Amino acid sequence: MKSTQTHKIGQVHPIRLYLKAWLLLFILSACSYMVDYFQVQGYLRWALILFFMVMKAGLILTVFMHLKWEQFAVKLLLFIPPIAILIFITLMYIEASYVFISRHL
Repeated sequence: MKSTQTHKIGQVHPIRLYLKAWLLLFILSACSYMVDYFQVQGYLRWALILFFMVMKAGLILTVFMHLKWEQFAVKLLLFIPPIAILIFITLMYIEASYVFISRHL
């Protein structure tokens, strides 16, 4: 008696996907180091460093942590808390700036 059920063992991703991700991570890291090499200063420096950092983190989450293949609900569970914390920090910064300005007048 043969069983007609097939078992899904797992999904294998092509090695080309991982090689492209590694190459893109290398390029993003090189761009991040170029910010220091060209001695970019001020807010532009920090904006570029944070931009490249977020891009690398997103790539790692997407490919190496297999978030690309997860359901939308799981993605929301991962991204809503950091966004809420960022909004909270922004609101606290706005309030602190207002209090600081109003006390120095």
